[in-house]
Formats: sequence, structure tokens, C-alpha cells
Amino acid sequence: MTWYALQYKPAQGDRALQHLQNQDITCFYPKITVEKIKAGKRTKKLEPLFPGYLFVNLEQTDPVWVKLRSTRGVLRIVGFANKPAAIGDDVIHHIRGSLDSVAEQGGIKPGQAVQLNEGPFEGINAIFQSYDGEARAIVLINFMQKQQRVKVPVSAIKN
Repeated sequence: MTWYALQYKPAQGDRALQHLQNQDITCFYPKITVEKIKAGKRTKKLEPLFPGYLFVNLEQTDPVWVKLRSTRGVLRIVGFANKPAAIGDDVIHHIRGSLDSVAEQGGIKPGQAVQLNEGPFEGINAIFQSYDGEARAIVLINFMQKQQRVKVPVSAIKN
């Protein structure tokens, strides 16, 4: 069994996934939770990691290949020179592992103790307060005998 990428029609990823699963096709449709600021309010939304694409696991000789092009929501099979482009298992495993680390990082709760692992505050223990956009976080550190609110890159935070 080999992994292949399918391109789905605009805004029809969930529909394509459902119809592929109805045909007993093993699918991988990675999604992540992202925070968006809309009209001044922060909201969390589940979005595809690769907008427009999902992955299927099939045998090269599987008779379902003929049905893929006519599956609702599917636009085309990603390939080169009229041959589907195979994706290695190691790539899919890496994506799954990355999703786990993103989920863990996004799971930091306000008031949780964290450590800063880069920048001028490297090695300092802090208390997570909140996210400030997509790339920054606000933490409390003890500095000059007082708790200070500091904005740091999200990548600098270690649970």
C-alpha cells in the first residue's frame, strides 16, 4: 500500500473525505486548530494543514482507482506524466508526528509553568498567560523582584 495525494474541489475537503471513506479507502486529512482574530475577537478554528489536498493509501492495482476521479469532492489525483505521484510512508509518519507536537504546543493552558528555551530569557522559568497572535505568547517572569509580563515567540516556550 502506498500513499498518494488527491486534490479536492474548493471548500469540499470534508465532502471528499466522507465519500472516499464510504468506499473503504484509507485516508489521511491532517487538520490543525488555529487561532484567528476576526472583528477584534479571538476564535479557534480547525483548518486543513494542506489546504486543497488529502492523502489516500492504495495499492497500485486497486480497482478503486477508476472511481477516484468521479468521487464527489475530488478534483484530481496529483501526479506527473499521467502517473500518480507516490508519497513515502516516512513523509506521512513525519506529518503525523508534527501534528502531535503542534497539538501539544497548542495545549498550553493559562497559569501553566513553562520554561523559555531561546532568546534573552533562555533558561528562565515562566508562567504562561495567553497567546498574542499566531507567533507570540505572553508569559510572566520574575525579574527584579517583581513579576513582569513579557511577549516571547511561541517557539521559545517549552512545557
